[in-house]
Formats: sequence, C-alpha cells, structure tokens
Amino acid sequence: MKEPISIASFSSISSLGNSSRSVWNSYLNPNHFLATKDFGKFSAPVSAISDILNKEVEAFRDSDSKYKNLDRSVLLAMYVSRRALEKVSWDQSFGVNIGSSRGATELFEKYYDAFQSDPFGRTETLTSPTTTLGNIASWVAHDLQTKGPVISHSITCSTALHSLLNGVAWLRSGMAETFLVGGSEAPLTAFTVAQMKALKIYAKQEETKYPCRAFDFSKEKNTMVLGEGAVAICLEKGISKNSLALISGVGYATEKLKHNISISSDALCFQKSMRMALQDAKLESVDVIVMHAPGTIKGDLSEYKAIQSVFDAELPALTTNKWKIGHTLGASGVLSMELALLMLQYQQFIPVPFLEKNKDPKKINSVLINAVGFGGNAVSILLVK
Repeated sequence: MKEPISIASFSSISSLGNSSRSVWNSYLNPNHFLATKDFGKFSAPVSAISDILNKEVEAFRDSDSKYKNLDRSVLLAMYVSRRALEKVSWDQSFGVNIGSSRGATELFEKYYDAFQSDPFGRTETLTSPTTTLGNIASWVAHDLQTKGPVISHSITCSTALHSLLNGVAWLRSGMAETFLVGGSEAPLTAFTVAQMKALKIYAKQEETKYPCRAFDFSKEKNTMVLGEGAVAICLEKGISKNSLALISGVGYATEKLKHNISISSDALCFQKSMRMALQDAKLESVDVIVMHAPGTIKGDLSEYKAIQSVFDAELPALTTNKWKIGHTLGASGVLSMELALLMLQYQQFIPVPFLEKNKDPKKINSVLINAVGFGGNAVSILLVK
C-alpha cells in the first residue's frame, strides 16, 4: 500500500480574497468576481485581485530591496508561500515546486516594448534573469531559506497540478519528507489578452450577468476570461491531526496533437488521467468533480463527455470556478483544489448558479479535480476527507 500524502496547509490570493474564510464567503456569494479592464487599445472582462490586497502585495515588494524589480507572478508566489509555511512546523529541508504557465508576463512585455522602441536595440540589464521562468521557485526558496530541491516549470494550464504530481513523486520516492507546491499567474496584460482574443476563445465585451459561461452547453460563443492568482500547498508524508485532506489518487495523460491547442471531442487525455487517479477508488465514492471547464464550447463539452465515459450514468456532482474567477492559466488547477478543500471542510457544495440542473451531493468526502493545458496535458487529483 502506498504511503498516504496529506495536505497540511495551503494559502491563496485571488479576486476571492487571501484567507480561507474570505475565499469561502466569496464562494457563498452567488455573484462573479469579473470586471472590465481598460487595456488602452481595447477593454475586456478579467478577474483581478482587489485594490486592498494589491497594497499588501506592493508592501511585500517594498519589504526587501531585492524584490523591487521582481515580476508580479513571482511576488504572488512568494506572498502565498510565506503564509502557507506559517501554518506548519517544518525545518528548512523541504522542497519547492512552483509553476507558471507564462512566467514573468508583465516584465517580459515591459522590457520587450522598451527594446522595440530603443533606436539602438538596447535592453535593460535585468531583462534576462528577471524574466526567466525559473525564477519563480528559486525566489520562493530564497525568501523561505529552504535547503531542499527547487523546481519551476510550465505545462500551460495544467502547470500547478503537475507541480503537485512532482511533490507527490518526491515524497513517495523517499527523497523528501515535505514539499511546497503550487502555481502563480499574473496574465492580465494587453498582449496576453490579445493572444486569447486571437484564438477566438475570449469572452466578448457584452452586457451580460455572467461574462464567462463555463460549463454552459447552451452558449453559442466561447466565453473564456482571464484571471490572476496564486496558491501554495504544503504536502507531508503520512497523516496527522492537522491534515486537511489526503491525496488518494493522481493521474496524468497526454493525447496526440492535431494542432497546437487541440483536445479530442471526448477528451481522451482526461479519460486516461481520471481513470489513473481512480484506479484504487470506487467510482461511486466520488462525490464531486471540480472541472477544468474554461468557458470554451469545445473545452467544456469534451471534458463533460470524458466524465460521462468514465462514470457512465452515475455522474458525481459537477462544478467549476471559472465563471466566478476566470481562467488563471497555470494557477487554475490549485485554485480548483482550494475550492475542493473548502467544500470538504465546510461540507457544502458550490454549484454553477446559471445551470438549471445541478446535482447536490448528500455528502462531500471525496473530490476529483481536473486540469488540462493547451495541447492535451491532463492531470486529475483525487482528494479525500
């Protein structure tokens, strides 16, 4: 029998708040946390961290002169990692794996714009080391003074759950006793939103109660909206009185590409990842699935078909948080995991409010979380109470 891996603590920051209580209260609020942002040449709906929390993030930047030139994605990762570590009693030997889909988005665009406008093609001294993806985990490790392994990576929108896979692998291998994992993303920039618009998957600027219609199969247009946020999760071997939940199963899969963002109509990668995560569990034991459901027509439907294929007629209760906080790209998987942890804790299901038929589970003891990246990199994680 595999040694259990438990979640000892977690911390997050997003448009929902920065504490478990504030985030849960935001989930109990039936309204979404999306607002229109002016990008100069266009406007678009996004999900941004509040002005109050922004002041905390900027105060964190000002706390150390070395942090002055760091990208927002790095600051958010450091911010939540500190807060997650405050809740556990670890020595400094823990590992760190914090991922991001795009890395230092704001700084990269800022420095590239400056390079383009410079008549001699000059760029800032800090451009390369500051905008390198790997600096997210390394800066977290520096801030926390850890002595364990330090890993960063990008696997598009399944990045954060891949960091959890890595943490589980290190713990089960015996090469580490504790691991800090998570994801951070600050993609609310003009170029990033324009890229999503170019793919024709972004929500239109329209007067509607719910700009992102994630998991709504009646929509006739893609309605993806970008959000920002970060989550850090502390993983430990075994079970203790402080364990918030157990990682009962993990699954992962890729599928053959037909084009660079393709996923099959019945999401074969999700079918494989869910079956792997559930290989030691009974299907009927799964009470809730937190879907990836990005708000695109094909993405939402293909995942639903994959769930139907795995669970047949007896589907668990299904939900997603993209309608409320948008798609946070590389951080989205752990923000979905945060929702799962809170539903396990409070024993209350958070539905998608504009769906007419929502199955309400009688209990919540087991939650499956899905994430998939562009190109069909799927991860599924099974949490049990």
